Amino acid sequence: MAAIKVHGITLSTATIRVLAAINEKELDYELVLVDMSVGEHKKEHFLSRNPFGQVPTFEDGDLNLFESRAITTYIAHEYADKGTQLIYKDSKKMAITSVWMEVEAQQYDQAASKLAWELAGKPVISWHEFRHSNCGRKMKLSWLRYLMSMRIDWLSQNTWELISQQGQLG
Repeated sequence: MAAIKVHGITLSTATIRVLAAINEKELDYELVLVDMSVGEHKKEHFLSRNPFGQVPTFEDGDLNLFESRAITTYIAHEYADKGTQLIYKDSKKMAITSVWMEVEAQQYDQAASKLAWELAGKPVISWHEFRHSNCGRKMKLSWLRYLMSMRIDWLSQNTWELISQQGQLG
């Protein structure tokens, strides 16, 4: 049984964010599925892990965390010597990384989460009464395209260094 446990659902972009960090670090973990259809996330045993009743929650030994970005930050620091390097010792490189982490959180996440819900979540769950018109979906998709075009333009105007196989910036 893995020491790391993630309580969440695979349709949650926040849960996927945490699982991505764990997989980048090549860590063993257990995914504990939360049955949100019966309100498991609002019951006392879950609320003791996250008082807001949201997924994911995270356990590593005696440490319990919630909020996906706090969890991924912990993973990056606690397991810095494993798997893919996710943090830098160079303060300038870390600052640039932090800027893009903020951009993701503040600019892309809401649009991407809504789009993921519309295109993947609702069809799987089959909430027919919760459907929106194609016009609404197109508006969300066009906003996401606009945000991505801004990112691509900015990224194309900058020089980026890749991490070598030894984990050093080259």
